[in-house]
Amino acid sequence: MGRLFGEMLRNDGRFNGQQIVPKTVVDDIRRGGNKQAFAKAGYDLLKGWSYRSMWWVTDKTGGAFMARGVHGQRIYVDPAAEVVIVRYASHPVASNSANDPVTLPAFDALALYLSRLP
Repeated sequence: MGRLFGEMLRNDGRFNGQQIVPKTVVDDIRRGGNKQAFAKAGYDLLKGWSYRSMWWVTDKTGGAFMARGVHGQRIYVDPAAEVVIVRYASHPVASNSANDPVTLPAFDALALYLSRLP
């Protein structure tokens, strides 16, 4: 289900030819929040990111964004790379900082690799 949800968001809220979530809502998420306010939180691994409507918006050129659960669950959407990555997890430590050093570079590398395929 997470992959289908992410794919729907990647496609501007459309799925199976129907508009499920208004495009304006998806656009609002992708725009992200106030980067200066977010920077004050001190997330060292998320420099240049922002947070908006329960979504973490990256600083990547393609406008990748993700939902993040504290036990490692992720829905990563990279519209430019045409990639959705879903990670179901149950990490024993309830902290994104326990997962981010591994998952964030892995998601970026996968999206970059897949975006280069013919």
